[in-house]
Amino acid sequence: MRVITLAGSPRFPSRSSALLEYAREQLTSLDVEVFHWNLHNFAPEDLLYARFDSPALKTLNEQLKDADGLIVATPVYKASFSGALKTLLDLLPERALEGKIVLPLATGGTVAHLLAVDYALKPVLSALKAQEILHGVFADDSQVIDYQHKPHFTPNLQTRLDSALETFWQALHRRDVQVPAFGLQKGVAHV
Repeated sequence: MRVITLAGSPRFPSRSSALLEYAREQLTSLDVEVFHWNLHNFAPEDLLYARFDSPALKTLNEQLKDADGLIVATPVYKASFSGALKTLLDLLPERALEGKIVLPLATGGTVAHLLAVDYALKPVLSALKAQEILHGVFADDSQVIDYQHKPHFTPNLQTRLDSALETFWQALHRRDVQVPAFGLQKGVAHV
């Protein structure tokens, strides 16, 4: 099983990247192959000038093709996700997330930004044809106790992260189960 993690914060370390670091640690402990990406992997001019032939972008696209899922983390600025992340997502092919399970994670200065994931980020992920976009986790800045060393969170946030990662894990496995079209099996009558 392969998962891509994508840090959408222009800063490192950051609170949103701490959420992602924790997710990577948990998935790696379950023998999931995790490929980590962040905005610093891309030359700023490649993003700014929409260079679809960027070597980093080509590599990300190749890894996404073989991935089962994506976890994307972003800070919330001005009631929306990171503009630099939006720029990167705009460069992905139209069906880049087809067949993928996606877990969005976000941090912001206040709970007033709680719905930014639902109203700003999820529509973009949906436009990239994600198979399933899970209910994400939003953390206000006070819930991320330490992000500069080993990620440390409040108990409430820790519980929500663990629950979201469990749901992500189950969705990845559900994705692998082949279900006949419309739930019908050949030669079986349904009444």
